[in-house]
Amino acid sequence: MDGSGGGSVAVVGAGWSGLAAAVEATRRGDRVTLFEMAGTLGGRARTVSLEVDGGQRVFDNGQHILIGAYCDTLRLMQAVGVDPEAALLRLRLNLVDGRGIGLRLPGGNAVGAFFRGVMSHQGWDRRSRLWLLWVATRWAASGFRCDPSLTVSALCGSMPAAVRQDLIEPLCVAALNTTADEASAAVFLRVLRDALFSGPGSADLLLPRWPLGSLLAEPAAGWLAERGAQILSGRRVMAIEPDGSGWQVDGQRFDGVLLCCTASEASRLVRSVAPAWSKTAAALRYEPIVTLFIESAGTRLPQPMTLLQSGAADRPAQFVFDHGWLSDQHGLLSFVISAAQPWVDAGADETAAAIVRQAQSQLGEYIKSPLKVIKALTEKRATFRCTPAMQRPAAHIARGLMAAGDYIEGPYPATLESAVQSGLAVARGWRAA
Repeated sequence: MDGSGGGSVAVVGAGWSGLAAAVEATRRGDRVTLFEMAGTLGGRARTVSLEVDGGQRVFDNGQHILIGAYCDTLRLMQAVGVDPEAALLRLRLNLVDGRGIGLRLPGGNAVGAFFRGVMSHQGWDRRSRLWLLWVATRWAASGFRCDPSLTVSALCGSMPAAVRQDLIEPLCVAALNTTADEASAAVFLRVLRDALFSGPGSADLLLPRWPLGSLLAEPAAGWLAERGAQILSGRRVMAIEPDGSGWQVDGQRFDGVLLCCTASEASRLVRSVAPAWSKTAAALRYEPIVTLFIESAGTRLPQPMTLLQSGAADRPAQFVFDHGWLSDQHGLLSFVISAAQPWVDAGADETAAAIVRQAQSQLGEYIKSPLKVIKALTEKRATFRCTPAMQRPAAHIARGLMAAGDYIEGPYPATLESAVQSGLAVARGWRAA
């Protein structure tokens, strides 16, 4: 503890922002009560137990990944006793398809690695490689800033079609969960700057070897309980009201309240005390992500994460992950569809059939047995739609009342790192709010 705390704090929501806020507030000496409406902690990045073929199996609620630039998330995991080197498989950034063609970043200096990776891309001609390097140099010269009204498609419209299709569009939808023709170019450039050009290892992929619950939620819960924090799961907060210099949370008084729940829950809770903030939070729009788990005995893909050719009516998924590489679940594949609203509208059966056809077409040489659909998981509000000039709510709501989450105003899209950073910030700043 650093001795700066000592107040009573309610943390509403136990996703990754809420866990970060609860751990940091406890570390600073505050008395923390953590409320979570679900029965398990972790929010949208959690482990779930589902019935499959008459038995229970454990899955992650979506195929989440981290990158080397997620410094605050990695430090938080270490703080609650998790060794990231054991829990995560670290790989160089490889956006490579089933044919082995794609961008491979070598180690070393970030700028040099990008140059070597682009120039060795086997799927692009020399003109396309040089064009991308020229554009990237221009972005760097501008400080990776652009007109905030631009979309990624508008920003990159002059690039060769192969570069847009093989690199820009997959990176955009993976990082922002918004298609390039709608996504904010300003946010996209900030992601590129910090991921690809901020230092050695920043672009490395960190793929979970352990279930998501073991990465943060379960160890954080144990860490908090050992230090006297109260954890109330299965408890939805119904009302927050001002009480002198503090706040009442369902009739219980606290010196401060940190709303680390969803934007819609936070909007509901502060509608009467901060109507303008509530309106901004309620106006956010969302994009879903669909993860389809498929088994194929004997199948092993050439790398843990494989880029898929996507975008057409019969090619819904952008990436596939082979869990034989990650957690020794050999033959288990997870196909990820970001910005998935058209496929949510199409329905689960049509989506699954399209992914099976896509897998057979693009991965056929690796498939050793029939593809068996195991489970589809749909997160309908996976992230906010990261569009140009969108308005996100601020962290400060009122004195002693703050909000945290991946949707809060900031330079990044909705990621685990932005959620953690937001939680840490409100835990450190609620007294001054």
